[in-house]
Amino acid sequence: MKTTMTALTLVLTASPLLAGKAEVLTTYADIAQAGYEDSLMKARALNDAVDALLADPSAETLAAARSAWLEARVPYQQTEVYRFGNAIVDDWEGKVNAWPLDEGLIDYVDAAYGGATDENAYADLNVVASSSFTLSGETVDAAQITPALLEETLHEADAVEANVATGYHAIEFLLWGQDLNGTAPGAGERPWSDYAEGQACTNGNCDRRGDYLKAATELLVSDLEWMTAQWAEGGAARDTLMADEDAGIVAMLTGMGSLSYGEQAGERMKLGVMLNDPEEEHDCFSDNTHNSHYYDGLGIRNVYFGEYVRIDGSTVSGESLSSLVAAADPAVDNALRADLNATMIELGQIKAAAEAGFAYDQMLERGNDAGEALILSAVDALVTQTRGIERAVTALGLDQIAFEGSDSLDAPNAVFQ
Repeated sequence: MKTTMTALTLVLTASPLLAGKAEVLTTYADIAQAGYEDSLMKARALNDAVDALLADPSAETLAAARSAWLEARVPYQQTEVYRFGNAIVDDWEGKVNAWPLDEGLIDYVDAAYGGATDENAYADLNVVASSSFTLSGETVDAAQITPALLEETLHEADAVEANVATGYHAIEFLLWGQDLNGTAPGAGERPWSDYAEGQACTNGNCDRRGDYLKAATELLVSDLEWMTAQWAEGGAARDTLMADEDAGIVAMLTGMGSLSYGEQAGERMKLGVMLNDPEEEHDCFSDNTHNSHYYDGLGIRNVYFGEYVRIDGSTVSGESLSSLVAAADPAVDNALRADLNATMIELGQIKAAAEAGFAYDQMLERGNDAGEALILSAVDALVTQTRGIERAVTALGLDQIAFEGSDSLDAPNAVFQ
């Protein structure tokens, strides 16, 4: 028994030294391919559920479509760590996951929503109700709502980022409608009859609403088909990554640090607490933000540990960034692994509380000390792990990387100016 344990110790000690950058990058690319492929499979299931809803609108088929959307978010959120460091992902991502959106561009909204603003003249365009409209001085024929209309004409119309016409959140809005509960519990309550035929149709234009939902879902599927192919053998994303090993490692760390710090800790979490605004929720229509945060965090951990659990329960794993850092400085690796695990505990506590009935909306309410403590504890953990990522950069002898920032973290007073 003693000899066996000694041999095992020797293997574990030597393994970090065996890891090469090419092998680490291969694991990273393999996880990307698997994550986008899983996202694609779940998007296809969502597309099927949308077909069932439109063929036979009912409370049951709407609930099934919503469940399919929620399931689709799980693998996709774990791919967000591939942003920031991979230009091919950054150039594409806005089509599939942009937020927040001015939902009045798409469909009817509550009167309290307001209308067009100086910042966005199309905030209340309501394409579902408009077969023709003027956009940037030109007449647009929208008699047929197609994926091309959404992607080429409506998305970020007039160069306004809030004009989100495509992707997960446009679909989310069409399935749930606006969440009018403020910081009280409850998600959007769009009735199934918004997709009904004839006299049963509520809020008008049910056929066009269905056309929009179908076009957005088909476009999501095609966008994920394209990105999955980019990470396959011979794909542009994989080839670019592998062409320069040092740049590839920098891309990995840039994605981890930027998502951890500026994007998640800052824009997605602390900003909402500062403003006490449920409109700052990432999945604001469905009240799924607790899961969105959790799986973003898990995606960061996946990249560092070099392992990803697929939707079928199988695991994609291999040589990891952790192996490289451990070979350079074991103490830095051990600390960062602990930081990443601590973050998942904090995000898990938010998830557990929300699933037990303490909605993320409620956590954002002004004066809700328990909710603020839950969110800010996770923010602190994300900031701490970002410092650990910075130490990993130094340990690997890389030039300092500039991670994405956020005024909510770096200049809080600017948020209110």
